[in-house]
Amino acid sequence: MVYQDLLKGIGEICGIQLLDVSERYHDEVYVSVQKEDFKKACIALHKYLRSPVMTQFALDNRQEQKVFVLYCGFMSIRYKKWVFVVTEIPADTAQFDSLSKELYSATLFEREIKEMFGIEPCNSPDTRSLRLHDEVWPRGQYPLRKDFKTGLSQANLLGEYAFAKVEGEGIFEVPVGPVHAGIIAPGHFRFSSAGEPIINLEIRLGFTHRGVEKLFEGKNIFEAIKLSECVAGDAAFGHSWSFCQAIEKNCGVTVPKNSSAARAILLELERMYNHVNDIGGIAIDVGFSFPAAYASLMKETILQLNEKITGSRYLKGANTIGGVNFDLNEEKKRLIKSSLGAFAKDFEELKNILFSSVSFMDRVDGTGILRKKTAEDFGVVGLCARASGIAADLRKDFTGIYDKVKFHSEKQETGDVLARLNLRILECEESMRLIEQFLRIVGGSENKILIRPQPKAGFALGYIESWRGPVLYWVKIDAQGFIERCKIVDPSFHNWPALAYAVLGNIIPDFPLCNKSFDLSYAGNDL
Repeated sequence: MVYQDLLKGIGEICGIQLLDVSERYHDEVYVSVQKEDFKKACIALHKYLRSPVMTQFALDNRQEQKVFVLYCGFMSIRYKKWVFVVTEIPADTAQFDSLSKELYSATLFEREIKEMFGIEPCNSPDTRSLRLHDEVWPRGQYPLRKDFKTGLSQANLLGEYAFAKVEGEGIFEVPVGPVHAGIIAPGHFRFSSAGEPIINLEIRLGFTHRGVEKLFEGKNIFEAIKLSECVAGDAAFGHSWSFCQAIEKNCGVTVPKNSSAARAILLELERMYNHVNDIGGIAIDVGFSFPAAYASLMKETILQLNEKITGSRYLKGANTIGGVNFDLNEEKKRLIKSSLGAFAKDFEELKNILFSSVSFMDRVDGTGILRKKTAEDFGVVGLCARASGIAADLRKDFTGIYDKVKFHSEKQETGDVLARLNLRILECEESMRLIEQFLRIVGGSENKILIRPQPKAGFALGYIESWRGPVLYWVKIDAQGFIERCKIVDPSFHNWPALAYAVLGNIIPDFPLCNKSFDLSYAGNDL
């Protein structure tokens, strides 16, 4: 096949010897290289596949092989493959050549690997802590190592975090957070401004770090489904579907078309209630309270529909290995159709209210621009990428059930708040069309799955296009079905750094508007 020829040719492109090239599943390819060739292979794949670093992580195999194993994953839309570069790092020399200067999209992943495993990315421009804050976390303690012990001493702390300083005459520094008014999650935003325009923003997160990836270790696959639903509560279904897909691939479980269609319906309902919530949030951040209240009522309509279909407003407990935990019978199908009909009428009214307001349009048009080149350099994904002209959507490119319906992935070009607002509106309307088509696929038979798959030692990648963007779960389990390693990537992890660039040149009072138009998850980022 063409893609195999491509991968075998990477050795010639890079001038390196590949140790192995294996197609583990129909959509996963693993390229093993020597430690010294890891960086060259990653850069070559990045350029050829035109993909940012989608995930990068380590495994602690010191007990069995006295090595750490390092993975760097890329996405090939052309070949519909996920390609991983893999290398082993000796435990006694825990370091590797950093990719960050050449691939900015690797920067946060490398910082994470350093603080969680103690593996040093050599020559990285930024090795500061990411989630384990220097003020409270002692040096030399790496929680994702297998021999990590809880109950740490507070001795040997590093001290204060090193913020970037912008100095000069007339420069003001405005710190905001991490504690905010209302119920917003904690995050620290440090603005530097010259007069009114923002000339630098540094974002520091990690305040809601819960050690989620460590919590997965040792759990069986059914316990872990419940945990996956708690990683980012507003994307509970997207996270659980991605996790289930990883286990299904590894255990050889085939999901019936009926159940896949039922999953897609819930994924689109999750997209709709979050998008309409964000549309209202954008309105409230410019003081336009009436459409914000209207949007809240529309969100509540979808949440009530979710509960009537699955028993959970936020779709928790709906997924299981092999399918779904509920029956989508004819009565529920009629309920979905009638609810969507009412929602569509209200949605048209909401659009008319927003777009007929000159003052509202003036605030969102041209504000918070994220240019396409910046988005590409940062490895921005999901809705924020599509609003800046990057046409990438896992539903179109990877998720099989979407091949059974007529689906158009929307995008915008201007990259401003208005583009992100327009895209939310277009995606809501597309979601309604998709749900109608999926309802025809579901048919009259039952969807509920009651199987207990036979566990099999191995690993696989699960992925889904949640409402913010791609949610990835790389899961390794043992022969008894207990999790040895679970690497999670929420789209917010990719997109938070880009927000700091989208606000440049805007005034500080426009930051809440820019922030809401991105609407990134603190919990999904901090894990």
